[in-house]
Amino acid sequence: MIDSYRFRKLTIPKPPSPNCSPSPLHRVGEVIQPPTPTMEVLEWMIMGLQGLMIVALGWIGGNMVTSPSLAQLPPQPVVSLATSPARQQQKREQAQLLTPEYFNLQAYPVSDRTETHWRKLLWATAIIEPQDEFVGITIRSILQLAQRPTLSMAQRRIVHMALQVGTQLYLSQSSGSHAFKAAFETILETNTNEQWVAMAVSALARTPDLGSQVGFTYPPQSHPGVGTWLERIKVRFPQWRNNNSLYTTLVDIGQPKPSLPPLNDLLTWSIAPNQFHLYVLCRPNRYILCQTILKDPQGSWVREGDRLWSIPLMGRSLHHLTWNFGRGNTPQGIYRVEGTIPQPDTEFFRAYGLFPLVNLFVPWESGVNQFLAGRQGNGFSSLTDYQSLLPPQWRSYYPIHQSYWAGKGGRGLFRIHGSGEPATFFTNNQMENTSRLWNPAIGCLSALELYDESGRLQRADMPTLLQKLSSVGGNQFTGYLIVVDIPGDDTSPVPLSDLMGSLKTKPHSPMAKSPKILTSGSNQIDQRS
Repeated sequence: MIDSYRFRKLTIPKPPSPNCSPSPLHRVGEVIQPPTPTMEVLEWMIMGLQGLMIVALGWIGGNMVTSPSLAQLPPQPVVSLATSPARQQQKREQAQLLTPEYFNLQAYPVSDRTETHWRKLLWATAIIEPQDEFVGITIRSILQLAQRPTLSMAQRRIVHMALQVGTQLYLSQSSGSHAFKAAFETILETNTNEQWVAMAVSALARTPDLGSQVGFTYPPQSHPGVGTWLERIKVRFPQWRNNNSLYTTLVDIGQPKPSLPPLNDLLTWSIAPNQFHLYVLCRPNRYILCQTILKDPQGSWVREGDRLWSIPLMGRSLHHLTWNFGRGNTPQGIYRVEGTIPQPDTEFFRAYGLFPLVNLFVPWESGVNQFLAGRQGNGFSSLTDYQSLLPPQWRSYYPIHQSYWAGKGGRGLFRIHGSGEPATFFTNNQMENTSRLWNPAIGCLSALELYDESGRLQRADMPTLLQKLSSVGGNQFTGYLIVVDIPGDDTSPVPLSDLMGSLKTKPHSPMAKSPKILTSGSNQIDQRS
């Protein structure tokens, strides 16, 4: 894994995220030269590569497996940002922003000059989910600016972030959540921005009025207002099928949920020969951890003894946004995997932890070497190209097309990574006890990474994931990742013991040819809005 630690320029576009961006303050297109690694980080590079391949709280064969005891691990260096005093200081800094003085729109009007101010405040709001009335009042006032016919780009970014965080507060049933309903209805009825209208109706269709929601997915029963809202949108936007945000949202809300095709067909299908396939098996309730299983380039399943190898990953959006919006859940579907991005310094520790990030590419996204076998670059011209990568019975299954539509709509820069934040950092992380140790993201897949109060690593899953991918694909590995939601018990992960019966390799995609093993083509590590 030496190549993983080469230091390169990293382009950090907006927006911020808990895991998929280093800071809420980076500017669009800003190029950051990673600093010279500190001694602390050099220690991690050496010790991590030599002995830190541990599996933490791994779900293997449907059973939880604990990581090795500290006595079995090499001595761990201290990460200063993970110590208890540093954690407490960070929490204080976030809480100090949430005061009426800072949320005063007369003192801090929404403008180009105050963009950094409002991004910091909205980010702190997303982390803490405060119940103070002044917070909700101010965010709803910002949303009213969406009705203005002319807004600067900075003002639009602030309004957009307010809509994302407002969705989070609304679905979390924070103080004043019912007042957000009126704000969203106003956007739906009068706004001309298709994406904002789609985000508004997406939130309303999962309204807390329906009581307890399962992972903030669209409820099986119809909300009394859904039919009226959808018809209103279709009247206001006659070309709604041509807008990615409106089309995907209206299909998600308005059409009956299709039945899952045979899962074995997907698991035994090969998108292309001589490529590994990493499957991420989730529940529709993304508070429940996803399971991963790995098939090597020869079509054999990677195992630990007599059980499938697996680690848990989190695919939940901090903001409870759906897959088709920036900062939303990890979309279902096919991703291209191409190598890693180094994590060379503690500047990005809180966002990603201390281990390299795995590069994922969706259809239509630039920067990929070969998504379709034998075609340089992304290579997609239509949905048919994407469907040809799927087994026959899955080609018309709309949910598995999500990564295609997400990429076409502008999402990208997905990664698998750890997190340097403590599990208690995000307030809404505590809603599900079984996954509260895994931090949410804004599209990326989040792996476990935990530190004790002295700043020493206790558990981490990225090292073992990187080791497994390298063992089947080499240091500059390439392959495919497939995310799929499996309905069932929405209180526990998919039991891997149910999958081991008859997993055999089937013929690969008829259009697939063996792609060349190429170096990673992108070093960006953020998530587009």
